[in-house]
Amino acid sequence: METGVAEEPVAKFCGQKYSGANQEGFMSAITLDQANRIIAAILKRGAELDCRPLSAVVVEPGCIVKAFQKEDGSSMIRFEMAYGKAYAALALGRNSKLVRVRNEEKPIFMRYLIAASDDKIFPEGGGMLIRDADGEVIGAVGVTGDTEDRDEELAAHGIHAAGLKTDADCEGMGRGVNVRSTK
Repeated sequence: METGVAEEPVAKFCGQKYSGANQEGFMSAITLDQANRIIAAILKRGAELDCRPLSAVVVEPGCIVKAFQKEDGSSMIRFEMAYGKAYAALALGRNSKLVRVRNEEKPIFMRYLIAASDDKIFPEGGGMLIRDADGEVIGAVGVTGDTEDRDEELAAHGIHAAGLKTDADCEGMGRGVNVRSTK
């Protein structure tokens, strides 16, 4: 029966429905161009701040890698660290620095989640959700190489440089956006 009212697109993922889907019924995801702009801005700003060699990854929802770069001089397993930070942000719906705090306060709970993720969660600052203009999560970024605070600062800088939003930018957007600013 036609009601004349357009239905909101709904995506299906693992049998679940998610609102916020695009017209084709797929979850909105960060584009390759946006991902590359985020990483370029992170690396440029890191050089300006004379940071240690950096690595940065941008992932889509579901933690599928969209783009990754590792600066010359970066140490081993930097991909795994950056990916683990992005994975932590997506898996727990908050920046990975808050995941670290949760790990310190509830180690048994976090040990379970880390094991359940096949050790993909890395509870250390530098991973942030990437949100579109409406506050929908379209991916995450993970940055590693310098201090935890600097990695986090660079992640936010990259997101903003691409014209996108962080959790902090979306705090006043209401319950539907589901911003977590505490552990």
